[in-house]
Amino acid sequence: MPVTVFASPSSWIESSALDQCHQVAALPGMLHVAAMPDLHPGKGAPIGAAMLSTVLYPFLVGADIGCGIAVYPVSLRKAVPERLARRFPNLDAEPDDDDPAWDVIDRAELRGHTSGFGTVGRGNHFVELARIEKTDDLVLIVHSGSRGLGERILRAHTEQHGAGPAADPQAYLAAHDHAMRWGSLNRRMLAERVGDALGTRIGEPIVDESHNLVEVVDGCYLHRKGAARGDNRRVLIAGTRGTRSYLVSAHAGAHANYSVAHGAGRKMSRADALKRGQAKHTVQELRRTPLGSQVVCGDRQLLFEEAPTAYKRIEHVIDDLVEHGLVTPEYATVPLVTYKTPESARVRR
Repeated sequence: MPVTVFASPSSWIESSALDQCHQVAALPGMLHVAAMPDLHPGKGAPIGAAMLSTVLYPFLVGADIGCGIAVYPVSLRKAVPERLARRFPNLDAEPDDDDPAWDVIDRAELRGHTSGFGTVGRGNHFVELARIEKTDDLVLIVHSGSRGLGERILRAHTEQHGAGPAADPQAYLAAHDHAMRWGSLNRRMLAERVGDALGTRIGEPIVDESHNLVEVVDGCYLHRKGAARGDNRRVLIAGTRGTRSYLVSAHAGAHANYSVAHGAGRKMSRADALKRGQAKHTVQELRRTPLGSQVVCGDRQLLFEEAPTAYKRIEHVIDDLVEHGLVTPEYATVPLVTYKTPESARVRR
């Protein structure tokens, strides 16, 4: 089945990621694989791809079902990064039962699964206070997902069927949809916790889009792994903690499986980023970016693994999407404070 890559010849695309796309394209029932310019290899399936099939494959969505990015307007009188960074709450710890952030959450929607709720998670997840470029308007960007819930759903499938198709697609979709809603609620909870800590109210989301999901489209299953829905909606395509991100109007058609990129995309493995980063940078250098923003991260290893140099250039990703007619940029956001983990886990040089 065809694989279409929406990237220019000069874009960095690993051969192993393309190999994974062709392996997925050979699966029974697969109709089309659309690879985005942020494409990179994942565990068993490419990240940065939208895959249309007559068969539902849970492993193509992965464990973090509902992972996505939400953008909330926020108002602060003075946005001094150094001061604000010190006020971010511990988003590794679950909120107390009397946390005021619960006021905006309907606990019944969690269906009893509260483990990990209100926490950001590790890896490439983050919460970022940013400024809209060329204005004084501020936004809070939240990148997180369904935490252990999505993993539990995938494990229940793989223990019986491995990487095979869903035996009961409707049952999987019901669990999947719950994880999608849970992930959205988790992003809202994280935003409220930060808003309370900074002494400001959080507005309704400008964007709240998942990039790990499956949809039923014309009777087929459209899997997205690290790819956002691009059917006439706004999407925040994340850069890195040291670069701009871009809010775009997406208008991808069937030729691109109605999808767009979700971020800059890794160009180094975590092991390579750690090794190369330690040779070039100190911890303190990585905690303040060239843009003047602050990075809240008490995990030394994660600082290096998630360094901006470990990712592709976000401007190239956006240019490729524009060149292929998939998006129209609206504005860029410039980071002020990027939260990864609490400072209580003190870093050393």
